[in-house]
Amino acid sequence: MSSDLSVRVRFYPPPDDLRRYFTTFYHTEITVPPGQTVTDALHPEWGGLRFFAGATPRAAIAPGGEVAGARFVASGPTTRKIDFTLGTTRMWGVGLLPLGWARFVRASAGDHANLVCNGDRHASFAHFAPLADRLCGTPGDVQAELAQFIAFFRSLPRVRERDAERILAIHAAMIDPEVASVARLVSQVGTSQRTIERLTARHFGFSPKQLLRRQRFMRSLAQFMLDPSLKWIGAMDWSYHDQAQFVRDFHEFMGQTPREYAQAGHPILDVFIRERARAHGAAVQTLDSPEGTEPEPSATAA
Repeated sequence: MSSDLSVRVRFYPPPDDLRRYFTTFYHTEITVPPGQTVTDALHPEWGGLRFFAGATPRAAIAPGGEVAGARFVASGPTTRKIDFTLGTTRMWGVGLLPLGWARFVRASAGDHANLVCNGDRHASFAHFAPLADRLCGTPGDVQAELAQFIAFFRSLPRVRERDAERILAIHAAMIDPEVASVARLVSQVGTSQRTIERLTARHFGFSPKQLLRRQRFMRSLAQFMLDPSLKWIGAMDWSYHDQAQFVRDFHEFMGQTPREYAQAGHPILDVFIRERARAHGAAVQTLDSPEGTEPEPSATAA
């Protein structure tokens, strides 16, 4: 199957005025032999929007969330893998950074944690459905479609993101490899732990402790996938106490052992990670920094 599978992906950085809200825009073309499918799994990540032209995915996240037959698949922030199966298709996608979630979804990320759903039918994502009409038709000019993708978000009503600077400060501290404890996070952000817990629950989806554990795990997993010759012991983040602790995290976040994961095929994610690291710098979206300095609007929009 691998010799007959084609995966082509291109990553596009957000323009300066949207950079603080999104990870990357990306366009993917997956081709498999007629009547066949390919299976892989997304890593834990921020919320995302994906639009399909061609075969639609069957996607599932433990302990039971599943979606099939949707041209627009939305997900909340995750601490678990999302298993998916796809046939030949074309896809546009974008990841929502915490500030992007605050601005464009405007609902509690904690209420959407570890969620995968049909975006057309979910109240929190249905306002993105017009994008599906623009991106899920017959293949067109990729650059023109990217321009439409960007124009859509620029056309949405401007609102003042409450706590924007604190969200950005928490995010910046969270991706710092030296920040390995909630106490260090609180010290670096310079606000109370209670405030940080409130903001992470609403805009990041999880508690500060869980988010730091996810960061530590994703740094390790990304390192291994970029260079499997390191073995797991060489890819483990410095803040793990021992290999047993890493294995426990692997079970929690991926539902399998490191050995099982390494032995399984990752025909789509391998391509994504290598190309993302080459084109964007960070191999996975949870390691992206909250860049951009778009000025706040002068008044709250309706």
